[in-house]
Amino acid sequence: MKLKSATITILTLTLVMSGANAAESIRSLRGAVAIDQEVNADDMKKVQAETAPIQRNYVQQPPLIPHSIRNYTISLNNNKCMDCHSWQNYQDFEATKVSQTHFTDSQGVDLADVSPRRYFCTQCHITQVDAQPLVENDFVKVRALSRY
Repeated sequence: MKLKSATITILTLTLVMSGANAAESIRSLRGAVAIDQEVNADDMKKVQAETAPIQRNYVQQPPLIPHSIRNYTISLNNNKCMDCHSWQNYQDFEATKVSQTHFTDSQGVDLADVSPRRYFCTQCHITQVDAQPLVENDFVKVRALSRY
């Protein structure tokens, strides 16, 4: 029994030590600033005014928002996005209407209004800006979308 306990202790120590080494090699986007210290925010990126929407990179990617949404309110009682993008108003504002997928609840039931799980638009949709990726990557578009 002591041998089994000693083996478990050695394995645990090995895992802890290897985890500590891995943690040292991870670089935070905060830089070398400790988590309990404040970091100055990067400058706000400029929204690309009046440009065509940036093409999507993968199937089911939420489209980017091609306009500023500063001071838009999305709360339990109000969703500024729906002023233009609702099925009732999209034609008047020449806006994209909300997808039918936003009217299906988590059990697959179609609703008469936007589903609560899709109500807070900025959970998935972000404003498009001319910005570089935060980290280097070698992402390649889905082949079906690569011709666009």
